[in-house]
Formats: sequence, C-alpha cells, structure tokens
Amino acid sequence: MKFVLTLLALINSLFLFAQTSSEDLIQSIVNKSKWKFYNRTDAAIMKEPGKIDCLMLNAKQGDGLAIYQDLEFENGNIEFDVKGKDVLQQSFVGVAFHIQNDSTFNAVYFRPFNFKKPERTSHSVQYISHPKFTWQKLRSEFPEQFEKTVTPIPNPDEFFHARVEINWPFVKVFVENSDIPSLEVKMLSTFKKGKVGLWVGNGSDGSFRNLIIRQN
Repeated sequence: MKFVLTLLALINSLFLFAQTSSEDLIQSIVNKSKWKFYNRTDAAIMKEPGKIDCLMLNAKQGDGLAIYQDLEFENGNIEFDVKGKDVLQQSFVGVAFHIQNDSTFNAVYFRPFNFKKPERTSHSVQYISHPKFTWQKLRSEFPEQFEKTVTPIPNPDEFFHARVEINWPFVKVFVENSDIPSLEVKMLSTFKKGKVGLWVGNGSDGSFRNLIIRQN
C-alpha cells in the first residue's frame, strides 16, 4: 500500500511538472491532436530534419487562433519569438490566454508596423479581452491605457522575443529580455483560467517559434 501511494505521488508530481513547465510547444505541431486552428491554416518551416524552426499562420480576413489543447493555464509566463511585418494594417501578432473558446479569451498582441512610426508608436502593443473589450472599445473608452510603445523597439520585419507575465488580475509584457515592461495593465475579463494559443488579427499572417509556458 505504501508503495502504491508513493507511486501515485510520483505520477502526480510528474503531471504537475508537465502542467507548469514546458519545452518549445511549437515542436508539438506535428501532432495535430494537440492543436486546434480557427480561421487559419498553418505551415511548419523546417531548417533541419526533425526540428521545426517556426510555425507560420496564413493571412485571412478576421482574427485567427491556433490553440494548444494539452494545458490549462492560469498564472505564469508565456514566452515566444514572433515575426510580423512592417506593412500598415496588415500585421497583428501575439498570444491569447485564458481561452474559453475561439471567441472568448484574453490576448496580448503587437503591431510591428507601428514600432518605428513616431506618430503611431504608442499603439505598438495591445491588451484585449474578447468578446467584450475589443481594441476599438478600449481605445475609445480608455485611451492610452491598454496599448503602449514597446521598449526596446525591435526590427518590425524580424523575429523578436516577448514574455507575457500573468498574475491575476495583472498582466505585464516584456520585449527583447528587457526588465522594464512595455505594457502593464489590469485585465478586464471575469474568467481567469483557460487554454493558451497563438493569435493573429484581421488580414494578418505571422510566424512563431520557441513557445514556452511556465505556470506559477
């Protein structure tokens, strides 16, 4: 009996570890049962046999999601590298979290085409909470509160590193390993737990790699 209890405790600890710390989840894209795609198709780019360099989501009207199925996320860190493009209104790239379904989630995303434009730089990184708090509603009713300039400013046509730190009800966004958050807001959703996914906005494609999730 003691052996059985010890074995169960070990299994439970291994399961907990799997839920709280992960390797690059992009590599799991080869197992289609682990991901669900909404309004997008994917292409895995290989640079060496057996290893995915990045995942590309195609451009299409409307928002798109690629949701990882094997993890329930509440608080912790989501790290990833992402590449958009410096084309006006055609590049919206980021991550969604606390996903309830394909239309209900929190998300943080970037507008690379604003990174180096002085007149629009304050609209470079955005928090949203769908379906109620879209970027349009937040910009109209809470101007300059839920979108900010990114610091430091990445190359808008190249991969850059982002870390989203979630500690309910607050979220912070760090870029290129900076210790200073580019965005720090109080989340607006009532839900605070759910799945994690890659997100691209209306008319946008995007490339992602090195997706690592660590729960607190």
